[in-house]
Amino acid sequence: MLEVRGIYKSYEAQSLLQGISFLVGTGETICLLGSSGSGKSTLLRMIAGLEPPIAGQILWDGIDLATTPPHLRDFGLVFQDYALFPHLDVFDNIAFGLKMKNWKSDEIKTRIDEVLELVNLRGFEHRKVTDLSGGEQQRVALARALAPHPRLLMFDEPLGALDRALREDLLNELRGILHRTKIPAIYVTHDQDEAFTIADRVLLLHDGQIVQQGTPAEVWSAPNSVWAAQFLGLGNIIEGKIINGKKVETKVGNSSMTCNHPHQVGKKVHLLARPLAAENEANQIRGRVLDVVFQQDRFKVTLDNGLYFYLKEEMKIGRMLDIKVKLECLQ
Repeated sequence: MLEVRGIYKSYEAQSLLQGISFLVGTGETICLLGSSGSGKSTLLRMIAGLEPPIAGQILWDGIDLATTPPHLRDFGLVFQDYALFPHLDVFDNIAFGLKMKNWKSDEIKTRIDEVLELVNLRGFEHRKVTDLSGGEQQRVALARALAPHPRLLMFDEPLGALDRALREDLLNELRGILHRTKIPAIYVTHDQDEAFTIADRVLLLHDGQIVQQGTPAEVWSAPNSVWAAQFLGLGNIIEGKIINGKKVETKVGNSSMTCNHPHQVGKKVHLLARPLAAENEANQIRGRVLDVVFQQDRFKVTLDNGLYFYLKEEMKIGRMLDIKVKLECLQ
């Protein structure tokens, strides 16, 4: 089991990571989800042993890895740019790490056959990697990482260079491979769809700290801050002022809110507005449709009160619309 304990990192006197701690259990896939520049890739490099933290520990089964060089950690790392050797064919790219570990030739061939089957590239052994598509090259990079039987896999935005359809296909295949092999994994991305598809547990990274973690369903259903709700694109954030109890005054009228925090009358709060099906106690928001944008399986409908909602049905511009919403207090 991997344990990251109290990791700090700075660059040019600017703090990047501030006391990062988490565990990765046996067979678990966690996803570090955050915006670009949040320190996700730097954290992976420290776990891999490619650079040291300023403070903190990285442990495997309770043993501090500070003095263990990268090639002895038995961790596999898959990059967005594949990092394949262009002068070697598929077989030799995958075999490279095995040869470095002094595997025998027959063992190497057997293992390469196994991983090519696993990543659906059987028969590609002698193809030049430069002749492969982006998706095929990423499969080779995955096969190379899997070949030495790593005790941990790490993925640094591995699908960022691929088009959407191919990315979705590879993501589902990767999820299946991780579940079958039971190898624990850390997956880094800024894309919430990738995170929610691949992860058993999502860790939101912001301002150098893990600000929320949980299963994809937990994080989606209960964001714990304004930043989390905005980053995940969960809906409108509305400012309100406490009237009494769970009643709040907003720009769209006085409404009831769902809240687990104690608040004083007059205090300002931020509310997440999410549409609901018909409910007795739902709040109703009325507005005129200003804009409608088709987004594959739904429409983004913007109202004249500045709010927007994702709806299944297309609305005509200029129509008056009543939306039932739940207001969730974020602070």
